[in-house]
Amino acid sequence: MRHWPLLILLLWALMALVGPWLPLSPDGVHLDSILQGPSPGAWLGYDDLGRPVWDRLVFGARTSFLVALWVVALSLVVGTVIGALSAYVGGWFDLLVVRLIDIFLAVPGILLAIALAGILGPGIENVVLALSVVGWVGYARLARAQVLSLKHRDHVVAAQALGAGTPRIVSRHLLPLIAAPLIVEATFGVAGVVIAEASLSFLGLGVQPPEASWGSMIRDGTRYMLVAPHLVLAPGLAIAAVVLAVNLLGDRLRDRLDVRMRRHG
Repeated sequence: MRHWPLLILLLWALMALVGPWLPLSPDGVHLDSILQGPSPGAWLGYDDLGRPVWDRLVFGARTSFLVALWVVALSLVVGTVIGALSAYVGGWFDLLVVRLIDIFLAVPGILLAIALAGILGPGIENVVLALSVVGWVGYARLARAQVLSLKHRDHVVAAQALGAGTPRIVSRHLLPLIAAPLIVEATFGVAGVVIAEASLSFLGLGVQPPEASWGSMIRDGTRYMLVAPHLVLAPGLAIAAVVLAVNLLGDRLRDRLDVRMRRHG
């Protein structure tokens, strides 16, 4: 039972990567099975158009996985570079970055993502762009705080005395030391992106029909909750399981990487 969060995440990744090669028909319509509940031939039943819910759940996993992967990767790289350079260079550049971070933090992230997605239009690429524009701020803030506490360390001062340039010092002497908290932050970021993507798709700003998304599946199923609750329960439980697994894995990773906590333990 201790490893069940990892198993859920592996299942999520497997569904996303292997799903397109499985004999599934997420867009196949079965008119004689509309709103039919789970059965031996269809594990999770059929939706309001007679499409198999299990097949759409697998393809929805691919959507959430790809969005989470791209958004976290882009946000992590951009935020880390901006935050680390801001703290190390200082001066007007640091002041500008801090003011920019304050502006982004003053507006709830999901509202800003909704506004950007509405301006850019629906589609998975625009969802990735909108969430990345919002997501880099947390990584920049963390990277800046970490670099500020490390920039005056002896090994950094020695590298400066030897004539090392800013890119070399940041990449060789600072980034390796701040990698652990950034990795933990990225792990928790995956859970946030999964929820944000589902929220945008629920509002119609994510992937468009007939593509499957857990958020759009919940939206379509809310009209039939009393007669076909499986339409909402299946994607809802999938989102809850993935988010819970990611958060638990993030907690364990943080405990493992936190040297001070391990010492006190």
